[in-house]
Amino acid sequence: MKMVAFAGLLWSASVSFAGDEAVTYRKDIAPLWEQKCKKCHGADAPSLAEFDANKNEYKMLNKGPRMDSYPHMVQFVGWPDTGAIMRRLDDGKNTKDGKPGNMYINLGTNDEERQKNLGLFKAWVGEGGWVLKKFKDLTREELGKMQVPE
Repeated sequence: MKMVAFAGLLWSASVSFAGDEAVTYRKDIAPLWEQKCKKCHGADAPSLAEFDANKNEYKMLNKGPRMDSYPHMVQFVGWPDTGAIMRRLDDGKNTKDGKPGNMYINLGTNDEERQKNLGLFKAWVGEGGWVLKKFKDLTREELGKMQVPE
């Protein structure tokens, strides 16, 4: 029931990045994911539940949870693993210790490319400390700010 209600919150107005063109999953995020994330988070990767049940095993195999489609990806933005994608991709500027998320390094071969690609994700999801929060810590207002156009 939570997923259905939450899915309705995720679909909202377009978000702009580098001009007036909207950042969408299909046009911007999916191609970036193909390039940078597919190897570890593709169709052969475990579901989120499988990954959570056997994290050490999958980490040794260099496999993260599956994110090869819009519904799979939204699990890590919205629910059930709210904010996970942005916590993992964060450059450290939003954390108390200043450490980047464990996947930030994979956004590019240099910091300029990583910042550009992080900017795409921020334009898609939104910006602010709320994008890093877990579902239980979000306010209704913060939930309303989530925008992840397909």
